[in-house]
Amino acid sequence: MEQLSPCKPITILAVDDHPLFRDGIASVIDSEPDLKLVAQASNGLEAIASYREFHPDVTLMDIQMPEMNGIDATAEIRKEFPQARIVVLTTYEGDVHALRAIKAGAAGYLLKSMLRKQLLETVRVVHGGRRSIPPEIAMDLANRMGYETLSQREIEVLQLVATGRSNKRIGAHLDISEETVKVHMKSILTKMMANDRTHAVTLAIERGIIDMQWSGNRWCN
Repeated sequence: MEQLSPCKPITILAVDDHPLFRDGIASVIDSEPDLKLVAQASNGLEAIASYREFHPDVTLMDIQMPEMNGIDATAEIRKEFPQARIVVLTTYEGDVHALRAIKAGAAGYLLKSMLRKQLLETVRVVHGGRRSIPPEIAMDLANRMGYETLSQREIEVLQLVATGRSNKRIGAHLDISEETVKVHMKSILTKMMANDRTHAVTLAIERGIIDMQWSGNRWCN
């Protein structure tokens, strides 16, 4: 009588710029006989190269990373490999992050704080061809989509605010008056329900409205 061969494990690529976090993922996966971590990467560019080499069943992708962020890496991988199943990992319940991830082709969205509780189920659900988006994220996304969105000019102003520029310097950079900058800022605070400029920048980063990239040893835009 022919002996049945064991099921092939679900292969996984873990992408995060923090080695300790990747070690945490590895420790969760190692105890599961049906899962196998085949590769790790520390940024989006490495993720694309690793995907091409290993063709994992499921990729766990951090959002905020140096070199290339997880949203762009997800889009690039899905463009080249439409069948790729990617779960985006993030610290924030950011509505824009979630929307961008889904638009980029992510099949799952998982908060890092829920990793040990939901990682295994999320991987198996996504590998099975279904989406895995936590109810609180789906609800927040639905609610946020009803809010007013920032205009392109308002996003540009907010991006410059995040670098510490004054209204006068922002106006000079965008070739608009200082008063116009103030009008844009008032609109930004109203739309985002922010208390002040700093609060608006913090919310914008958390929600993925502006993207602060790491360069050397400083944040820049």
